[in-house]
Amino acid sequence: MRSHFRFGFLALTWLVTSTTSAENAPARAEHTNRLAHEKSPYLLQHAHNPVDWYPWREEAFAKARRENKPIFLSVGYSTCHWCHVMAHESFENEEVAAIMNRQFVNIKVDREERPDVDRIYMTFVQATTGGGGWPMSVWLMPDLKPFVGGTYFPPEDRYGQPGFKKVLERIATAWKEKHDQIVEQGGKIVQALRESQSGTAEGKIDAGILEAAYKQLDRSYDPKEGGFGNAPKFPRPVALNFLTRFYARNVGHASGLPSTDKASGTHALSSQALEMTLFTLRKMAAGGMHDHVGGGFHRYSVDRYWHVPHFEKMLYDQAQLAVAYLDAFQITRHQQYEAVAHDILDYVARDMTSKEGGFFSAEDADSPVVAGIGDPGHEKTAEGAFYVWSKKEIDEALGDAAEIFDFHYGVQAHGNAPEGSDPHDEFRGKNILIERHTIAKTAEHFKKTEEQTAESLAQSREKLFAIRAGRPPPHLDDKIIAAWNGLMISAYARAAQVLDAPRYLEIATRAANFLRTNLYDSSRKILYRNYRHGRSDIEGFADDYALVIQGLLDLYEASFDVEWLKLATELQQTQDRLFFDEKNGGYFSTSGKDQSVFLRMKDDNDGAEPAASSVAALNLLRLSQILDDPAAAGAECARKTIDAFAATLSHFPSAMPQMLVALDYSLSKPRQIVIAGRPDAAETKALLKEVPRHFLPKTILLLADGGEGQKFLGETNEAIRAMSPVDGKAAAYVCENFTCKAPITDATALGDILKF
Repeated sequence: MRSHFRFGFLALTWLVTSTTSAENAPARAEHTNRLAHEKSPYLLQHAHNPVDWYPWREEAFAKARRENKPIFLSVGYSTCHWCHVMAHESFENEEVAAIMNRQFVNIKVDREERPDVDRIYMTFVQATTGGGGWPMSVWLMPDLKPFVGGTYFPPEDRYGQPGFKKVLERIATAWKEKHDQIVEQGGKIVQALRESQSGTAEGKIDAGILEAAYKQLDRSYDPKEGGFGNAPKFPRPVALNFLTRFYARNVGHASGLPSTDKASGTHALSSQALEMTLFTLRKMAAGGMHDHVGGGFHRYSVDRYWHVPHFEKMLYDQAQLAVAYLDAFQITRHQQYEAVAHDILDYVARDMTSKEGGFFSAEDADSPVVAGIGDPGHEKTAEGAFYVWSKKEIDEALGDAAEIFDFHYGVQAHGNAPEGSDPHDEFRGKNILIERHTIAKTAEHFKKTEEQTAESLAQSREKLFAIRAGRPPPHLDDKIIAAWNGLMISAYARAAQVLDAPRYLEIATRAANFLRTNLYDSSRKILYRNYRHGRSDIEGFADDYALVIQGLLDLYEASFDVEWLKLATELQQTQDRLFFDEKNGGYFSTSGKDQSVFLRMKDDNDGAEPAASSVAALNLLRLSQILDDPAAAGAECARKTIDAFAATLSHFPSAMPQMLVALDYSLSKPRQIVIAGRPDAAETKALLKEVPRHFLPKTILLLADGGEGQKFLGETNEAIRAMSPVDGKAAAYVCENFTCKAPITDATALGDILKF
């Protein structure tokens, strides 16, 4: 948050001092509420609750005003484990529903559809309780001002929290008996929220911030297990993005500096930054958070060892982690990072891609338990049921190969979940696969070659994958969200270049075409947020624009189809018009057109997803280089956007590692590489393939194709108009701010220039 403010509020402590009993309402034999008409999988999961749910719209607000009732707002998403728990315990309970229906107007919001609504009330909950998460439970006045908030509430008093029925009853009583106090307090809360967003940008922004951010991350780094902090442990790819670029920046500088203490110290920091990144990536890939059988990564690890995951799989994690492993492969050329990138991308192509080409949002943590567990004939779900194995299952499936598999993946007869990581006793006797030994160690143990061992393990995984495919799968949230699709387009486009994999370019192109066809209104030049059985009526937010633009820029550099560059430029203009803060810089999350969202906020944290302003700043810098216009409005917007977060960057720079990537770019002389030649010529392809063999985070790649692409670029870029093959051979022009070295026609020679 922009400032970590705390203010007085009507805490739950005063709500648990009175005693009010609820009247029992007659039970209904069958329930269908207004959510049955929605498209969101999360809202549809609650369409048959006895709670009289409303979606977030004027009908609900008007009812609250008319009846002078407080609003109970419940925010979650369809693959959220604790959302399911609270739904089963409370929202499906007739007695609880009766209290809710009598005393409140009840609204359900899918946070993935309406991140704007979620963002405001999550800021309130975090500021007033010190924590947050989903399901989010907030009580609002009829004018939508919050006055009490929390997250998950158990049905009865436990976990140190009051039971949900007790909370409902006492808030209802307080609304009647302390109404004026609540109204007064609600006004103060909203004023405090507004003030928290209107602070001036104070602080000095220079290259020193980059080293300060590195040192903050280093202090929280786990040198034994990788990652940052203790349990629960999240992957946070944005931090890895910063660290690899900190490495590239300082290795590049140090290599050209004299051997002084300062230079060698800088070089040492950069080497450590790289090792932190690579070690974290290796530990995650070996851990149980990685799905060794089906590919992809789960949301996070509940322990510090990356062993027991929270089993949901989010699209935004797959996209960002794929890019992190691609970066590692570019830097090291080690096959292990390449293999994990393939693993993620192939999983998404298989299980999270619609037949039209868009990417689905998530797979649930919970799934129906397999036959033979639980009550026969009664559907029971458990977290991770789809993914875990008993030793007996594995041994029966693999026969003689089981011994190698069990040794390598830590399979034990009594199960392998660490003590304290299974509070609900869901993994008793089960194994969550984790690479306990390297291929080399496993081969040595069984006196086999590494090739034999790897082949045996691969065949075993294939057998288990086939068996697992027969289990009831977890719920798939098949919303197609613009922002997350932008992230995934970036991943496939980058992979197409780095791995020289044309099939990944095809996947990225299909997804971009899907977005252009289904989530883009060419008449208004705007994006829409999401698609499920048709386009939603929710217009795109700042992160949708920023991440789609980033995807299109990456897709241009992989395909050299200038139509994607044109669309990116058009969307950037719309993003600037709808979201840019002309006075203070940076991008508001919302356009301000929806009056039910009473506060325009700017995200100042790069978390599970990068903040819109962080991505937009780099997009603007890249566009100014592509269009050869560093002094243009775009570059100025980028500078103002970075400056808008001076306070955060000065005091807690590691909160915005993706913004630091843009800052690093802005403080450097970005390099352009222009390949002049026919796209289908062998020598052109050879030069184009050489560039992504190197980790060049501040380099843009352009193609002077002698056709429409070069013509479009030449409209604003005078230098590129004159670039052409040399003596009939494709040529590479390596430039800084379009001051270019002599053209190169040999790919090996180009590679020599591009090395650090």
